Amino acid sequence: MGHQLLRSGTSVAAHVREASRARSDAEFCSKIDGALQEADESQLWIELLREDCGIVGDTTERLHVETNELIAIFVTMAGNTRRNAK
Repeated sequence: MGHQLLRSGTSVAAHVREASRARSDAEFCSKIDGALQEADESQLWIELLREDCGIVGDTTERLHVETNELIAIFVTMAGNTRRNAK
């Protein structure tokens, strides 16, 4: 599960980097949506590590909170971009 978290977590960064180089609003939203999906997957792995594997503590709690914050940011970014593109 830790390896899956590493993969999905680094994929979030890759999608955001690609979004920063987007050539259109549609491409930007597509990349941010990809980051959102990967952040959601990361959230799943964090929850499984905490609940099923018993890995608890400040580190997993901070990761959980930060992932929630990133998800909220990505939803807002995509929504605002789509709304402004109309």
